[in-house]
Formats: sequence, C-alpha cells, structure tokens
Amino acid sequence: MKVNGLKELGRLRDALREAEAQAAAERARQAAERARRERERNLFTSSVGPVRPMKPSSRALPSRTPPSPEPRQRELDEQAALREALSDEVDVESLLLTDDGLSYRRPDVSEAVLAKLRKGHWSIQGELDLHGMRRDEARDTLSDFIRLAHQHSRRCLRVVHGKGHGSPGREPVLKSKVQRWLAQRREVIAFAQAAGPQGGAGALIVLLGSRDGQTGHAARQPR
Repeated sequence: MKVNGLKELGRLRDALREAEAQAAAERARQAAERARRERERNLFTSSVGPVRPMKPSSRALPSRTPPSPEPRQRELDEQAALREALSDEVDVESLLLTDDGLSYRRPDVSEAVLAKLRKGHWSIQGELDLHGMRRDEARDTLSDFIRLAHQHSRRCLRVVHGKGHGSPGREPVLKSKVQRWLAQRREVIAFAQAAGPQGGAGALIVLLGSRDGQTGHAARQPR
C-alpha cells in the first residue's frame, strides 16, 4: 500500500509541474502579445504624433442630388433591334430610282428635293467613312451614325463606302449593302450618289427627315 501511495504522489507531482509549465507558457504568451501591441501603439504615435478625438460638429452634411437614371439597357436593346432590322436581303432595286446615281427618295419627298440633294444644295453636316470595315461592323457603325445624327438634328450627311479598288474584282462590296441599309432606316428620306468633288461613285449624300416629322424642307446651311 505504501508503494502505491508513493506512485500516486509522484503522478500528482508530475501533473502539478505540467500545469505550472502550461500556466507559465500562457503567461509568457500574453506578455509577448501585450509587448507587441505596445510596440504598435508606440510606432503609430511616433509616426503621426499625438491624436485626440474631434469635437462633434452641428453642421449638416450637404445633400447631393443623385444623377438621373439612364436607360442604358433599353438603349442597348433598341440598338440591337435596329441592327437586326437592317437586312441585306431587301430588294432595294425596287426602291431606287433608275438613274445613273441610283438615287432614292420616299414617296412623300418631291423630285425637287432630290435634285437639290444631287446639286449639293445643303451643306454636309456629318461624314462617315466605312473604308476597310467588314459587313457587320459597317452596318452597326452606319446604324449608330444615322441615329446619332438624327438625334442632333443633322440633316445632310455623306457616307463614304468606297469605289472597290481594294476589293476582289475591284467591285464596291459595300455600295449595294449601304444602299439597302439606308433605304430601311426610318430617318432617311432620300439619298443620291455624291458629285465628283464630294466623292463621286464612292460616296452617297444622305438626307434625313427633321425630328418634328417634316420631310422635304431641310434648311439650307451656310457654306
């Protein structure tokens, strides 16, 4: 019995020593953590100097008017719909007038308006050059160009599609496509082949209707 008692005392002593070692290790860890925090506070103080809380202010913060929402998604949807609506398969020849310039005018636009367009009666208010563009890129670019010009009340435009000198067979690939696309745009009321100084067979002069719905009375612009 005495031997067993000594063994129990030995195990108890070992357990106490282990507990003391763990407690000492925890105290050392906490001391190291306090020292680390103190070093950080001292570093902050030495870097920025002494600080003190700001006094509460009774001034009201200025209110900012939020910007008006822009229908971005609706605009993107409208542009996508316009691009899809422009077809390469429209029989534009039935719409074009049978003259050398393959002119086009809506039924409610007089021949006199078309004659003025051929003669350069109106100043060019915007120009688009489609040289080097692929079909889809040219169609989208032309669609955006016409839409923005109409929004800004620009009436007379020049669209350069090229004469085809750099195309296979030296044929103007975009010319017939541009005519088809323009004839399908509701903003376009007439177009004609440009005169020599304005690009000749490589360009079209396009007349847009006014935003108030008047089609045949574009105001003459000073040159």
